[in-house]
Amino acid sequence: MSRFIEVPARMLPPETLNALLETFVTRQGYDTTDTGEGMAGWVVELKRQLERSELIIAHDLELEMTEVMTLAQWRAFGRDLADDEEEGEHY
Repeated sequence: MSRFIEVPARMLPPETLNALLETFVTRQGYDTTDTGEGMAGWVVELKRQLERSELIIAHDLELEMTEVMTLAQWRAFGRDLADDEEEGEHY
């Protein structure tokens, strides 16, 4: 069984999805004045990116954490995790 699952955005309550997207905006250091609509403008843009499959929502079953990630972040995270697991097998 995989430790991570992808969560479809449509399965989340709107307030939960908005909170995840706002956290992503903050973590990525986006300038909330760029959109002219502040944080709400970024949330709308990120929802479009989710619809285009440019972002994913991933849930870590072990840590019980949910994160929004770009595909590049997801791929890098997957490689880092695989590297950690391989290193752990050598102990």
